[in-house]
Amino acid sequence: MCICTKYAVFIFSGGCCGSDGKSYTVGGWAWAWWLITDIQKITLEIMTLQPKCEDVETAEGVAITVTGVAQVKVMTDNELLGYACEQFLGKTVAEIKSVILQTLEGHLRSILGTLTVEQIYQDRDQFAKLVREVAAPDVGRMGIEILSFTIKDVYDKVDYLSSLGKSQTALFSAFIEMINVS
Repeated sequence: MCICTKYAVFIFSGGCCGSDGKSYTVGGWAWAWWLITDIQKITLEIMTLQPKCEDVETAEGVAITVTGVAQVKVMTDNELLGYACEQFLGKTVAEIKSVILQTLEGHLRSILGTLTVEQIYQDRDQFAKLVREVAAPDVGRMGIEILSFTIKDVYDKVDYLSSLGKSQTALFSAFIEMINVS
């Protein structure tokens, strides 16, 4: 008898009479034949990833670095769990994280190339939502769900962002001075 915690899935294959089907046990128990049934496990715990794209050129040609935080996990629907098993069975959590991280970073990089620095910096929530929407189908085909994705930091090496802030501050100061003169 095998007992499975709610944070893992046991995948049973093999058995008597040459059965090549798989069965999944999520947070329960199941019988397994010693030396006949193959038992493998995939974690259901939330995995935290920190995608980072360095020196990616935006639509304007300004190289910026963006870091994010993503929470992902294996989906438990039988069909989607089958996809996850197909992709990740026998892999460590670190290997699973690496595959998902590379996928997220690829989508993040491609989206960065289509937006201006101002769009990325001023509306981080919309930018993060766009990354989630674009990446979700690809990671979904791996049996993975993106629970959350947020932008943690946006910066550049040539002080483009700080120059934007200075020009905005100067405009605001000029506007206030104009109001005070009137």
